Amino acid sequence: MASLVLLTFSLLFATFSSPLVDAFNYSDGGNSTLAGPALNPIDACWRKDPKWATNRQALANCAVGFGKGALGGSRGAIYVVTSPADEPKPGTLRFGVTQRKPLWITFQRDMVIRLKSELEVTSYKTIDGRGAKVDIGNGPCIAIKRVTNVIIHGITVHDCRLSKGFDGDGIRVFQSSHVWIDHCHLSRCQDGLLDVVTSSTAVTISNNRLINHKKAMLLGHSDQHMADKNMKVTVAFNVFGPGLTERMPRVRRGYAHVVNNMYNKWNLYAIGGSADPTIFSEANHFVAPDRKEHKEVTKRMDKSPAAKKWKWSTNKDVFINGAFFVPSGGPGVPPPYAAGQAFPVAPGAQVPALTASAGPLPCVPGKVC
Repeated sequence: MASLVLLTFSLLFATFSSPLVDAFNYSDGGNSTLAGPALNPIDACWRKDPKWATNRQALANCAVGFGKGALGGSRGAIYVVTSPADEPKPGTLRFGVTQRKPLWITFQRDMVIRLKSELEVTSYKTIDGRGAKVDIGNGPCIAIKRVTNVIIHGITVHDCRLSKGFDGDGIRVFQSSHVWIDHCHLSRCQDGLLDVVTSSTAVTISNNRLINHKKAMLLGHSDQHMADKNMKVTVAFNVFGPGLTERMPRVRRGYAHVVNNMYNKWNLYAIGGSADPTIFSEANHFVAPDRKEHKEVTKRMDKSPAAKKWKWSTNKDVFINGAFFVPSGGPGVPPPYAAGQAFPVAPGAQVPALTASAGPLPCVPGKVC
């Protein structure tokens, strides 16, 4: 009997100490202690540390999924952006991202940065907006092109526009690998908000908030680009909507693990694809739009019989307001994660709480975030 009681207590303790249901305490100006929100595994890795500002590079250990292991600038020096000017001069963001050595890039204060041309981030860089409000928009935006090991965290990207050599995406990942994009806010761009294309792989997109746009997220360059069959992307703990029409994401050829995301309605569809992609939708929280003709989560761009063989599966998703997912291709294909990439998946009912702080966080040095 005593053993049974001990086992029951142990199971209860394990449940309430899980990072998926964890609640942390933070100081309110030193006057009181308040209960904080539930934390997903990424946030539980670093947000409870009040010394995050003096140990910034520890964030690189916190990614999950296919982008786990993206080093960013964790093996380099801290570089502080002191000026919002878009010039290739020391102290600017452009100077930092174009250096050949690894750098962990931070910001001295709140900044509104208006780019004159697309910002091409070189390998082994982190753009870390924690502790400041960093606003990039109303012009060309961010490109991660033919590089590896890039982390972008905690910035706002919006109203990105077409310009010479730039197609108007918010963040574009092109022929790149080991990329992690976390806690960003993206909205109202001329093309896509966040695209991963042209043989890119080993990417995690997490804790972002995407709103007010037509084409949210594209994974895969084109139906004809066969190399994208090797693409592997994890899309986790993001908030999609309100104000999105489609592509949350749209996948071509590769593999997408779409997990623990919050969907606040959509205008046409949520998850779509073409050219035989594999999609594993797991424990997401889908709230359908009110229009009955748009309640289906999925959309296949190919109407041929071949599309019925594509491996699209739903596992423990939550469907609200009549939302429904049309699977195909038989049993689902769980994510082929390497050692260290897998992570615990929360029940879909917990997703609203776990994604409540998606987007840039109002972090204050010396306090838990």
